[in-house]
Amino acid sequence: MQLALRWAPVHHQDVDQTGDHALGGRADHVARIDFDGDWTGRNNWDNAGASGASFSAHAYYSVVETSTHWYLTYLFFHPRDWVDQPFDSEHENDAEGVLLAVEKDGSTYGVLRGAVTVAHTNFYSYTPPGSTWTSGRESVDGTLNLTTSPVDGLAHPVTAQEAKGHGLKAHPQYQINGDGLIYYPSTVAESPSGPDDRDVRYALVDIFGSGGLWSHRADANLFASHGSFAGDTSGGCGSGTFGGCPTNSANAPWGWDHGDDLTGRGEMATDPAKLVAEYFTIPGAFSRDYVTNGYRG
Repeated sequence: MQLALRWAPVHHQDVDQTGDHALGGRADHVARIDFDGDWTGRNNWDNAGASGASFSAHAYYSVVETSTHWYLTYLFFHPRDWVDQPFDSEHENDAEGVLLAVEKDGSTYGVLRGAVTVAHTNFYSYTPPGSTWTSGRESVDGTLNLTTSPVDGLAHPVTAQEAKGHGLKAHPQYQINGDGLIYYPSTVAESPSGPDDRDVRYALVDIFGSGGLWSHRADANLFASHGSFAGDTSGGCGSGTFGGCPTNSANAPWGWDHGDDLTGRGEMATDPAKLVAEYFTIPGAFSRDYVTNGYRG
């Protein structure tokens, strides 16, 4: 938990209030997957619009370890992927995130070397200033900037999500345009005061925790198939659009996929050493053998 908290992103979320499906901007607030008190995927679109729906800020994480590196996966969940114009589609549930690769250097928390983010069905790679990692089979897409968090006074990577579709990239490749939220990693979970709140604390939830997300991976109420969240067309999802509301369209980390690279579906989470070895040129010691990997346990 402490390692995940140390490197958890300062996270910018653009917010749009246009149209009924925006819920006054709340459709762009991050939430727990069980924000409505259950582990059912097919009622999240509906329940996000209910009076009193909880948007206390949480992000999910996992830690996978080799003898040379830690791999930290963070997932940010929204009950809706939504649109405000007719020439597009929307869907129930949205789960995008980032993988951070941290080199073990003998210190408590290591050195951040690289990141790969999920924006819909595409992955984007980044390196922080001073990193020894460079482009591999995939070209590095930009710089992973760091900023000092007011919570712990330490430098954290800065990520950002677009409004509506919630693709995730390193800031400022996505950024707040008008209203927006800035989430800071913490041990408490706050709810935004409105659509424009620049200091919201979010708490971390262990994917492998007891009764948590990984333990529900075979739950047919939550997942329609391996790694794909169950979602339907109820609650007006897709209304007023030509694209409609495709079902079962969001993925957990073990379902994330970038179709034209050499890694398989879900390997960003389940075999992150393989993924970073493809995306980056990595000098020095590098092991592909896992010391801990809950996705394989």
